[in-house]
Formats: sequence, structure tokens, C-alpha cells
Amino acid sequence: MKKFLLSVSFALTLGAADLPYWIEPCERKETGCSAGDVELGRWALEAWQSASDGRLRFVAADRDHARLRIVWALPEEGLYGETVPIEVHGQAGAQVNVRIVDPGGGDRLLRDTIVYLTCLHESGHALGLAHTRNFADIMYSFQFGGDIAEYFGRYRRQLATRQDIRKYSGLSAADRAHLRDALRSR
Repeated sequence: MKKFLLSVSFALTLGAADLPYWIEPCERKETGCSAGDVELGRWALEAWQSASDGRLRFVAADRDHARLRIVWALPEEGLYGETVPIEVHGQAGAQVNVRIVDPGGGDRLLRDTIVYLTCLHESGHALGLAHTRNFADIMYSFQFGGDIAEYFGRYRRQLATRQDIRKYSGLSAADRAHLRDALRSR
């Protein structure tokens, strides 16, 4: 079981100012990443930014100044991903570790779905959002049961092309509401 020691306050100490982020370039092939995974991570942050009604604004930064970092984990480092707290120049931050899962079968969009939704889920934790019991939420936890293949499959069925990922955020109405509530409480 993961421990989530983060709070939305790390993002909100900036108010509506910029939140610096960094996504690891895909240079360590042993992680299974591909160059397009960086874009999937960026799209996940854009989805949260859009859902924030202007309260969050992510801007690219170098690794040393990024308070939110997405890195590609090795296959043996977990199931899909985890979020851990970090400190960046005296300020709270988060590192999102994403394990690349390729289910095989030659469906590149399913692979990209898994990477994108993992980035989206784990960056939600970085923003202070907890797991939910609602299977429709991106913040849903498989600790409550549920069909993992269907969780990713229902999103995959919305996609005809990779660019469709930008059209379908993967956030439920409840995810958006939880983010807005968290932002209001800070």
C-alpha cells in the first residue's frame, strides 16, 4: 500500500502562479519508455490544469527547479506508478514514478493509454488527491477490487488515434470536483 504524504498545499503556495514541472527525457531504454511518453506526461498535467479553472498553471523547468517531476521507473519498481514527496529548494514537491506497462498484442494505443492514465493518476496524488472507490474516477484504487483490463480498456475504446488522448482527459466529474474542493480548501 502506498503512503501519500503530499498535500495540495505544495501547489497552492504559488496561488495562480506557475508550478514548475520536469518530465524525464526518454534516455534510459531499460525503462521501456519511448520519446512520445514525455508528451503523454505533459498531456496529463494539461488535463489537471484545465480542470483547475485557472488555479493551476504548469510550466516546464529544469529538473533541479521542478517541484513536480515525472520519471520513468524500471519494470521491477512497482505495478504502474507511485508518487513520493520531495523537497525542492526548501519547498514541498512530488516525484511521480511511472512504470511503463506494455500489455503486448501490438495495440500501441492501449500501451499509450496505460502510460497516460498512470501519469494522470499519479500526478493527481502529487496535487494532493486521495484514492476513491468510484471505478469511473481516475483516482480510483484497485485496492477496492475492479477489473484492471476494463479500467484501461474503457478509455482505450474512446481513441481512434493517439491525438484523441488530448480530447478525452480521463477525468470524471468527481475527479474535477475533488480537485476544485482541494484547491478551495488551501
